[in-house]
Amino acid sequence: MFIVYYVLIGIVAFFIAALVLGAWLRAHRSKENAERSSRVMHFFFFAGLVAPPLIALVYPGLTRFDALLGLPSLPFKPFTLALGIVLAIPGLYFLGVTNKLLRSLGSGTNAFILTKKIVNDDIYNRTRNPMSLGFYLCALALAFASSSTFVLLAASLGLIPAHAFFLKFFEETELELRFGESYLEYKKTVPFLIPKFK
Repeated sequence: MFIVYYVLIGIVAFFIAALVLGAWLRAHRSKENAERSSRVMHFFFFAGLVAPPLIALVYPGLTRFDALLGLPSLPFKPFTLALGIVLAIPGLYFLGVTNKLLRSLGSGTNAFILTKKIVNDDIYNRTRNPMSLGFYLCALALAFASSSTFVLLAASLGLIPAHAFFLKFFEETELELRFGESYLEYKKTVPFLIPKFK
């Protein structure tokens, strides 16, 4: 039962960190503060949104959450497994291609080595947050592939909304402070999450 609390506490801690650091950054606007607070937020991302699900894969296993909580599993297991696989394919693609682009075009990574410039080529020309979209698709893929009601609820009502709040309230401010007008122009022409098709 501890892992259930760990997953939920991780989501709440990440949300609170985004709220507090986002408010602090708006009150103390500088490039240096943006860089510092971004590194702190990445710690909360890995500790709150990545580590608990990774641990849960091993113990108790994603398929065991519902039994621990007395919840029914998702119905139509062959269908939910197929849906999970279908969602995982673009999710893993987005995660892979964005990491490559951030390194090659932005001279950084997705976490503690911050990019040096705006990456606005390839998939980043279609959506500002393809890595996040990949993360959301993978979270939903795990939920459907495991047929877990708890994992689906935790992902769709906790993890994804908390992370989307982080993007809008914290990360957009952080990027504006680090990149200035170039980010504001990029923001005007490229959609937030759902890719545009030319």
